[in-house]
Amino acid sequence: MIAKIMKGLGFKGVINYILDPKKGTELIDCSGVRIDSINHIVQSFIDQTELNPRVGKVVGHISLSFSVQNSSKLSNEWMAQIAREYMEKMGIKDTQYIIGRHFDKEHPHVHIAFNRIDNNGKTISDRNDRFRSEKICKELTTKYGLYFADGKEKVKEYRLKEPDKTKYEIYQALKAEIARCRDWTTLLSHLEKQDIGVRFKYKGNSQEVQGIIFEKNSYHFNGSKVDRGFSYSKIDFALQQNNKEHEQQTQGMINLISNVASVTSEITNNLIEGGLDLFQTHGTVPAEVYNTLDKKKKKKKRKIHL
Repeated sequence: MIAKIMKGLGFKGVINYILDPKKGTELIDCSGVRIDSINHIVQSFIDQTELNPRVGKVVGHISLSFSVQNSSKLSNEWMAQIAREYMEKMGIKDTQYIIGRHFDKEHPHVHIAFNRIDNNGKTISDRNDRFRSEKICKELTTKYGLYFADGKEKVKEYRLKEPDKTKYEIYQALKAEIARCRDWTTLLSHLEKQDIGVRFKYKGNSQEVQGIIFEKNSYHFNGSKVDRGFSYSKIDFALQQNNKEHEQQTQGMINLISNVASVTSEITNNLIEGGLDLFQTHGTVPAEVYNTLDKKKKKKKRKIHL
């Protein structure tokens, strides 16, 4: 289960999109709106925004996508239940909403439109909403035994159009290169070979890097727009971690070689000392060994005289 969060200024566009008959839409749940026509749904949302006219982006729009592998068990009732629980955990409650299920794509998915001005005229907070949403999606995926589709890992690249096609190419390149690079110089060099340009955004007139922009095929994207994990700070942290792990591995290898050399030297010394001990006890040759050698010498001499 994956959620995509959007916000807007007007309800007409999002309601028309969600209820577009070309997408085979089915309205599977709603609250607080007149549903006899699209115009009445839109007007219901607009009327409630008058309770708090100071808020600009009053439109909440969230799509919930599920894996194709879950298609057989995702009935309208079950998807509506999951959507309601998702909204509850996100703090989207006591407000108007509609939930429409689309059938225009292979994977099951629903769209939620809700009023960010609740029934009491208060604003529904969007603070850290993407972070909270990701956590909640994982919780619900586990709770309902759903298959966790990996977002961009499941993208059918051949279906992408520009500029999404180029953005996905940049995503794939960054994912591979960041994993194996240990510094910015190496990363930039590898990206350049794939025709990906990089520009840094600086804070004011200082040298402090504030952001990063990737360019390819005349398109440009902020790092966080390619993926939340590709902001400047997160890439920088990943490179530092890679370098730290490399240094630890190198030091570990050096320590291992040093230990092996030390053990080998000690074994060699013990063997040498052990060999000498066979012929020497406190600096003298044992008497029995000396007598044996002396007798052999005498016998040898007798044979020579004869």
